[in-house]
Amino acid sequence: MYECPPLRPTRDAPATRPSRRTPGPLPWLAAVAVVFAAVQLTFVVPGSGLAWDETVYVSQVGGNAPPAFFSAPRARGISYLVAPAAALTTSTTALRIYLALLSAAGLVLALWIWRKVLPTPVLVTAGALFAGLWPTLFYGPAAMPNLWCALGALAAAGWVVTAMRGTAGLAQAAGAGTAVAVVALMRPADGFWLALPLALAVVLVPGRRLPGLCAALAGGLVAGCAPWTAEAYGRYGGLVARLRRAGEIQGGLGWNFAVDDHLRSLAGRTLCRPCDIAWESPATAVWWLALPLVVGGGIVAARRAGRCAVALLATATGVSVAVPYLFLVEYAAPRFLLPAYALLALPVAEYVAYLFARARRARRPAGFAALTLALAAHLAVQLSVLSHVVRTSHTTSAEFAATARELNRLGVRPPCVLSGDHAVPIAYYAGCASRQTGGHDASITAEALRALARHVPTAVLVAEGEEPPPVTDGSPACPLPPARGPGPRRTHLLHP
Repeated sequence: MYECPPLRPTRDAPATRPSRRTPGPLPWLAAVAVVFAAVQLTFVVPGSGLAWDETVYVSQVGGNAPPAFFSAPRARGISYLVAPAAALTTSTTALRIYLALLSAAGLVLALWIWRKVLPTPVLVTAGALFAGLWPTLFYGPAAMPNLWCALGALAAAGWVVTAMRGTAGLAQAAGAGTAVAVVALMRPADGFWLALPLALAVVLVPGRRLPGLCAALAGGLVAGCAPWTAEAYGRYGGLVARLRRAGEIQGGLGWNFAVDDHLRSLAGRTLCRPCDIAWESPATAVWWLALPLVVGGGIVAARRAGRCAVALLATATGVSVAVPYLFLVEYAAPRFLLPAYALLALPVAEYVAYLFARARRARRPAGFAALTLALAAHLAVQLSVLSHVVRTSHTTSAEFAATARELNRLGVRPPCVLSGDHAVPIAYYAGCASRQTGGHDASITAEALRALARHVPTAVLVAEGEEPPPVTDGSPACPLPPARGPGPRRTHLLHP
């Protein structure tokens, strides 16, 4: 059984110190980022529209419509991130380009923090592996928080490892605390599961106990959660009440084995809720099933290179941020595990770099070719799934836009209000406010909606096969453009 030596200052690990004649990792990381941004801009951005969750986040700070109802589980971090672009333009393409370039820059920054503890080949391989996953590419230009949680988690762990292997100064503490704060600002629960293993490491590892760094991590978590907590007292009657409501909306937090749900969602399901579908494409999950074995191989390879503790910390943190989504939430979405993928990419890169180095030293071109073909096949699968997800996303957003145009043609124009099936995203496209009388986004009573209809154009959207709600009694019904996916099929116009 392997034993990891304790974390030591960098000067005791000369293998990780770059030579003065060898260029640093920045040019190589920049190259990975350029390719990452180019794929996003070429395959994901053109023709894309905002998805349901994105319309909620973007509408808070600008965009095309009044702010949508902000339910209890959501945090406002991504709204702050998109605010500079949303305040200047309502163009979805401009917002996508802004986020694509920002995510590429964030990837470089998060990996660059590890430069003092990991060699360039491992860093570049980790960046390429993470950037090549279809969820990473799809959510790079998206107004969603998960990729930013991943980059923040990668940065936070990098600062902690750097402090534990070298001089734990103010810069490392500030960097780690800031990174945790960013993650908590995006998703408070992710901030907690990130800070937990890092804080334990800096207070429990013999010889490298850093209580000041632990305090910085705790302070970053508190600072990042502060807006969410303040809003809990301002809108929900307290933190406990908001946590309870957030749990209800997420189906109840408790023991929920969702590993199989995540396996099925890898075929291209951006949200699998309820995840009662067949396992359509097992080939898309081969890499996921192999991940634990490859991570284990990476830890062994890192031990041989004197970096076992670094790989273990990255692995432990990656497992920690994955735990709630694999075992506590009853549904799956590939984006939930992006923070885990970003951290686990480091030990995986250790193993991949080791295998390539071994094949090169042994002068075995067949082994080198086999490794190259395996990685190429993995990338081909990721791009294939990405293509499917992009097509589905574009189709859905086009249907939302077509419905919005029809509503505008029927006289439901700003200022206006939509309620009913898929009202939140369609209201954004139509330039209307969305108000629901029930469900997770309930924000108005039926009586108040009728009263509102006396002043502004109001429409209630009804799905195929469903009875219209009582609030539509006596109002005319109009068909909506046909659609292939779920969505409203007719609307009842309540406006005078």
